[in-house]
Amino acid sequence: MHRTVEETADALSDLNRRWTDKGQVILSVCPPFTALSTAAKILSSGAIRLGAQTLHWERKGAFTGEISPSMLKELSVQYVIVGHSERRALFHEDGPTVAKKFATALENDLKPILCVGETEAEREGGRHKEIVEGQIRETLESARAPKNFAIAYEPVWAIGTGKTATAEDVQLMHGHIRNVLRECGVAADLVPILYGGSVKAANCGQLFSRRDVDGALVGGASLQNDEFLAIAARAAELVGSKKRNGQIES
Repeated sequence: MHRTVEETADALSDLNRRWTDKGQVILSVCPPFTALSTAAKILSSGAIRLGAQTLHWERKGAFTGEISPSMLKELSVQYVIVGHSERRALFHEDGPTVAKKFATALENDLKPILCVGETEAEREGGRHKEIVEGQIRETLESARAPKNFAIAYEPVWAIGTGKTATAEDVQLMHGHIRNVLRECGVAADLVPILYGGSVKAANCGQLFSRRDVDGALVGGASLQNDEFLAIAARAAELVGSKKRNGQIES
């Protein structure tokens, strides 16, 4: 919940001017609903794509305050974040709710970015892999032949806290996620797996160099254009290199 329409317009105009298509990397921004219309106009001719922060699972109805998939598509939205940890924790979105949103996004040709992750207590209890696997399986089981989606691993304890999982820990979890996707019958190598959790220009290089880290879901750093562009440029360098070398296919 950052930036007015005017503030969003200023920030995106600057980003759109400074970011040129890096080919190997997709750069997407997800502003508040109030700014989506303005953002769509600014980004219509550039290399940056538009996403939304959430959606409702119904096409229309008596759901005051909610946003339908058709409303998003009308504004040229291509991506939508589903199951963000703040939505789960603050707005009590449980597994079935996240699954319905995920399925609805796919059915309406929106690309969902499914967020999964464990709390600090769950990690310390050794249940982090179990928790993340459960979130993925519950979501995918509710979608028919899921494809054209991304997963963002965001350990709850590392969001907005300044804490960051080590690159080794992130790779272990991302590798686990890819194995779970294979077990679910998904073309796992075609699913981008992003890391979200206090990602900055200073630490993104170590993360992007890992085999199963295909990008980032950037939080607070996205509010600073210089920092955000530095992260994107590093991704273009390292993630693009992995693709050229055949290490990943997503």
